Amino acid sequence: MFEHYIILIRSISAFLILLCITRLLGKQTLSNMNFLEFITAVILGAIGANFAFNEKIQVIHLMISLSVFTLTSYFLSKLLLRFRKLRMWTEGTPSVLIEGGKILEGNLKKNNLTLDTLNQLLRQKDIFDINEVDYAILEINGKLSVNKKKEYQNTTLKDLKLTGSSTQQFPLELIMDGCILYGNLDANQISHSWLLKELEFRNKKAEDVFYSVRGSNGQLYFDYRDDGIQHPIDVE
Repeated sequence: MFEHYIILIRSISAFLILLCITRLLGKQTLSNMNFLEFITAVILGAIGANFAFNEKIQVIHLMISLSVFTLTSYFLSKLLLRFRKLRMWTEGTPSVLIEGGKILEGNLKKNNLTLDTLNQLLRQKDIFDINEVDYAILEINGKLSVNKKKEYQNTTLKDLKLTGSSTQQFPLELIMDGCILYGNLDANQISHSWLLKELEFRNKKAEDVFYSVRGSNGQLYFDYRDDGIQHPIDVE
């Protein structure tokens, strides 16, 4: 009977500890997980289960293990925010599966996907005809992002005010975390000096920019590190 009380106490303790750890690691643990978050969840779940039911393992050993993995995951997540190359190595990068309406078979094989799986992912986006797709990107969390061809896109109020038609371009990332993505510029024959002039026109340097992208309409979007928001909204 005493053993039952021990298991009860350990189970409740394991639940509370994992709840605190999840709060510490942040809200991303509740979203669609990438490689790092998946590994962290599996390991912490296994340790938590042992903490609750495995009486052969000493509690102090389990606490040490939990602490090590929690702190490792926490500090690694902070490093990933700062270093983009490390983030790309650990989390991977999105893969273009359909470009310009054409299926990229090589990228399908690279991600161990079949056409049946691709069609399934498209149907989850309410797309039953692959001919409607202009671009499809497999994100690092395994979800598919789709950009339909212009003639199949939903009409918005803004579209009704437009006159004539313009050629769409795929959004192109220019700056991320203060670093100019020279590879994207070179791949799209965009002059480095052009981007520097755009920054100079705004009295900004690359280091001041958190994220910059050239939209599908050709317009530039800049998000600066200093947004000037005194009290940002965070719904709890």
